Amino acid sequence: MASSTFGIDLGTYNIKIYNGFRETISSHKNIIAVQNRHTIFAYGDEAFTMYEKAPASIVVSFPLMNGVIADINHMQSLLKSFLLDEMDGNLKNADFYISVPTDITDVEKRAFYDLIKESGVRARNVFTVEKAIADAIGLDVDISHSQGVLIVNIGYETTEISILSLGGIVLSKLIKLGGKKFDDSIRTIVRKEYNLLIGMKTAEKVKIALPELKAADSDAVVYGRDIVTGLPVERNIPTDLIEKAMSEHFDTIIDHVRVILERTPPELAADIYKKGIFLTGGSASIGNLHELIARNTGLKVNFSSNGEGSVAYGLSQIINNENYRFVVSSSFGGVDY
Repeated sequence: MASSTFGIDLGTYNIKIYNGFRETISSHKNIIAVQNRHTIFAYGDEAFTMYEKAPASIVVSFPLMNGVIADINHMQSLLKSFLLDEMDGNLKNADFYISVPTDITDVEKRAFYDLIKESGVRARNVFTVEKAIADAIGLDVDISHSQGVLIVNIGYETTEISILSLGGIVLSKLIKLGGKKFDDSIRTIVRKEYNLLIGMKTAEKVKIALPELKAADSDAVVYGRDIVTGLPVERNIPTDLIEKAMSEHFDTIIDHVRVILERTPPELAADIYKKGIFLTGGSASIGNLHELIARNTGLKVNFSSNGEGSVAYGLSQIINNENYRFVVSSSFGGVDY
């Protein structure tokens, strides 16, 4: 039954959970704060407020790196904590649908199974769905026919570029480049041009505020530590410098999109020319990236304002609509409690 089912989009930066009991989708920061190596001090959004601010006795970290599970123990603790919150502290038997990237190894995919199976979350069955397919369904794209669809999902640490047809993946490329690289490039150029050290959160805020700053013809105001004096200072950073910092990474993403298009079978390429590119993901709205992709590929870019939640929404549609069950690829079953 869909009511006793969860859909999980395990992102590096955010985890989105579809709760079949409540029929809701929630989003949490995928981060944990551990005190003295073993004790969970905080998790999710609360732990994120401590990031770059915690003392040495509290380690704040993201359990996922580059789209795959780097610390399964912390990720299991995080997932169980989130699900306890979702079910008011009373875990119930449920089925789990989890999205997985296509272009990762079998061992890395197995880790997603083990995460659910060994987290003590009372899983009856664990199913997986290719992330790009859940993305397309979440964007209301028809993937059941023999028509080519190009999905570009730009996340926090990775960008996944996929060609879909007949409910499957024809081509897929996962590159280790996303919003975190954009933040790093902003921090680097601010340090180089202004001798100023800024934190990851500050760089992220500048990145997100870029469209509003450009519209208002205003500089970004940042706070950090002067490298020369060692004192905290305030600086105004021009928006064109911020765009310059990220431009190299934008070009890399565009180059990979072009490579996938060059490898696409001609008939599917014709479909993509008619439909355009579907751009999604939490970092897809940064700067003028969608305009640059359109300009450099000659294709229309279908941009989703809810790109960050499209995979979780797609999982909810797969769970609640039997017509989509053909995209579910594998499962663990028979777990007794």
